[in-house]
Amino acid sequence: MLSEKLLVKLNDQMNYEFYSSQVYLAMAAYCSSESFDGFANFFIMQSEEEKFHGMKIFHFINTLGKRAIVTGMENPQNEYSSLLDAFELSFEHEKTVTKRIYELSDIAWDEREHATINFLKWFIDEQVEEEATFDSIIQKLRRIDNDSNAFYMLDSELAKRTFTPPADEA
Repeated sequence: MLSEKLLVKLNDQMNYEFYSSQVYLAMAAYCSSESFDGFANFFIMQSEEEKFHGMKIFHFINTLGKRAIVTGMENPQNEYSSLLDAFELSFEHEKTVTKRIYELSDIAWDEREHATINFLKWFIDEQVEEEATFDSIIQKLRRIDNDSNAFYMLDSELAKRTFTPPADEA
């Protein structure tokens, strides 16, 4: 049975996922304003993915017969010194999300709340992928430095990113 403590933390994480969606939308706006259209697309897709994560928690809470509580969010950062700066901040943001998911998982383990433990496993796996993706792009941006051809190729690659929620989880 879901304790009040775990319910509060799940609601908090749900709202943090919605906030994350806003963070990435702000980064997309920055990229778009700099004519980095592929990078803007990457962040728009990331924003959609984070919104999906928030809704996944929303539905889980409701499935357990509890109530999801949506709260207001702080304004995301909207100014970045460079594209690399935006990605480095994204990577740090994902590390924060990972830490939060681990804390949720620890509470579920302490309370032996097996349904939540099972549910959070998906998020743990997702965070491994998220951190690896941002780290990879950061490494590429650092290697590219001022190579406009390589930058164009990476921008073109990221322009192809799409997000389609898994059919069994939408």
